[in-house]
Amino acid sequence: MSIFEVKVPQLSESVAEATLLKWRKKPGEAVTQDEILIEIETDKVVLEVPAPSAGVLTEILQPDGASVVAEELIAKIDSTAAPTVATAATTSATTSAVTSGGAKAIPAAASTKVGASVAAAPSAAKLMAEQNITAATISGSGRDGRITKGDVLNAADGGGAKPTKSTQSPLPPVAISLGDRPEERVPMSRLRARIAERLLESQANNAILTTFNEVNMAPVIALRNKYKEVFEKTHGVKLGFMSFFVKAATHALKKFPLLNASVDGNDIIYHGYFDIGIAVSSPRGLVVPILRDVDQMNLAQIELKIAEFGVKAREGKLSIEELTGGTFSISNGGVFGSMLSTPIINPPQSAILGIHATKERAVVENGQIVIRPINYLALSYDHRIIDGREAVLGLVAMKEAIEDPASLLLDL
Repeated sequence: MSIFEVKVPQLSESVAEATLLKWRKKPGEAVTQDEILIEIETDKVVLEVPAPSAGVLTEILQPDGASVVAEELIAKIDSTAAPTVATAATTSATTSAVTSGGAKAIPAAASTKVGASVAAAPSAAKLMAEQNITAATISGSGRDGRITKGDVLNAADGGGAKPTKSTQSPLPPVAISLGDRPEERVPMSRLRARIAERLLESQANNAILTTFNEVNMAPVIALRNKYKEVFEKTHGVKLGFMSFFVKAATHALKKFPLLNASVDGNDIIYHGYFDIGIAVSSPRGLVVPILRDVDQMNLAQIELKIAEFGVKAREGKLSIEELTGGTFSISNGGVFGSMLSTPIINPPQSAILGIHATKERAVVENGQIVIRPINYLALSYDHRIIDGREAVLGLVAMKEAIEDPASLLLDL
């Protein structure tokens, strides 16, 4: 017998716990090396846990929905065993193991049915059989009422013991019938809870003000329309507007370093590099992957990286490293139709640029009313270290760079 341990991967320093989502294999099933066994959700990303070896998944130690910590043992694989479960379709609720006293039912599935409508984790079902405890006497604390090992231990101790934190699962969704006005109570995911925590932290700890300006997008639109086809053929990615905003923001951050700084206690940290976070919507919530050293990137490199982030966000593949750090952020609510907003600073950063939908508007130029594609820009900043002068001039620098993209691209 050669046993390989499946453990929770290393988490970042700021992440204390993670949540197991759903096991893709059941005990007794064969696995191949590097096959994904389960996904683990942290407050930043969703991590995949691959099989360290080919073999048979012999034991699942933590059920779906359990809270776990870095390096915690969650399953075991026997590289020399023969599978006892062929496929999910042919798996029975139990397999028979011959003991000296006769046949004994041993759970063989990660969601073993122990009653008409009650499911139990494998370790819980095995412990119930050993303790001669029926599912009807146990109230499951796991997802969808699943019985966990901690629930069984609690029942065996007469209700005196409580399940450990690592075996307790988030409360399942609860449907409330109110006639033709139904409600459903659903627990927040770790990511959503962390987003809520950081937003409240930002508003509580920063003196947030927002300054606005309008930018004429006509020069950028003309440049993009002229070169978009050859750009895509040359670089394999579409030329969007975000790369221009990233370049314009970097241009302003160089001129006004306080916009690129952060606060640490009573100290101001001036960053000698430019790492810009791009707010991206994902199925699990808002994430902000980081474009590193954007001052050294061209438009094509920026567009390629943003496209990569978009795909990874939708698939839940962003790594912790890609979401950590950042000296400034850009949020584009315009893709959803937003006309004006006051973005919230992403701590410990001190400023964030909000972009909105571009619309044709009547504006006055040289005493004449003309139609121009206008975008309203919003710069939220931490007034503890950034005065109105730096904030306003910084936003004006971004506006001027967008309205004169040639000077921006020539780094003038």
